[in-house]
Amino acid sequence: MEKDTIIKLNKRFEEYAYEQDGVEYWLARELQELLEYTQWRNFENVIAKAKIACEKSGNAISDHFADVSKMVKIGSGAEREQEDLMLTRYACYLIAQNGDPKKEQIAFAQSYFAIQTRKQELLEERIQLMERLQAREKLAATETELSKNIYERGVDNSGFARIRSKGDWAMFGGYNTSDMKRKLGIKENRPLADFLPTITITAKQLATEITNFNVKKNNLNGEAHITVEHVKNNQDVRALLGKNDIKPEDLPVEEDIKKLERRVKTLDKEIAKKNLKAK
Repeated sequence: MEKDTIIKLNKRFEEYAYEQDGVEYWLARELQELLEYTQWRNFENVIAKAKIACEKSGNAISDHFADVSKMVKIGSGAEREQEDLMLTRYACYLIAQNGDPKKEQIAFAQSYFAIQTRKQELLEERIQLMERLQAREKLAATETELSKNIYERGVDNSGFARIRSKGDWAMFGGYNTSDMKRKLGIKENRPLADFLPTITITAKQLATEITNFNVKKNNLNGEAHITVEHVKNNQDVRALLGKNDIKPEDLPVEEDIKKLERRVKTLDKEIAKKNLKAK
């Protein structure tokens, strides 16, 4: 997410915040607009999931989701009562966590409502961490889909590992998976992608997604044909990176994704405690 976009979204979310007795809150109908849900009933489903998550975390739903109502105009000067909810920062955080992560506003909101302070640099740091985690999850899902897809076409688990290693050979300019692990000092029993930067993870995911698509589209069968396809797609994506002077094999190793996941989980527990104390 670009820095200008973060600043713009941060300003917009700030404008929708209210304060009562020193406690920040947001209105659900306005949050619906912020998160770009066009229909209230769809947003209510997300709120319902957030309430369940609130209860499971040991917090009282009524402490974070308060029923309110207001009068709204319906035309010709007439008004009617409309149900709404006052939401604490923690409630908004849970709603964002249960929203569609593909939406840019949701991805931003997950970090915005998680951070007690308004400091811009903290928002940017957490968003970057979440972007890497989400990129890794997408790659894992795409590789799982490819594994299942090619298994039905005569390729076993060992064949899949060879295809993926050949893809890495194409992506990393002649370094296969084991070569890259040695180059970056990664243990052989750990996934290479767990230590790659977001740009490389995303590149691998794109190449794998194209392979998946073309295997189905062209009805490719057997390890040899699928390997040729996967190598080509990784070479094409590498060429695109090269146009921007990016060589994946030269990028430094990143923090172990497992450590990053634990760090985010610990942060989230602290967030829940702080929001409860801030009431």
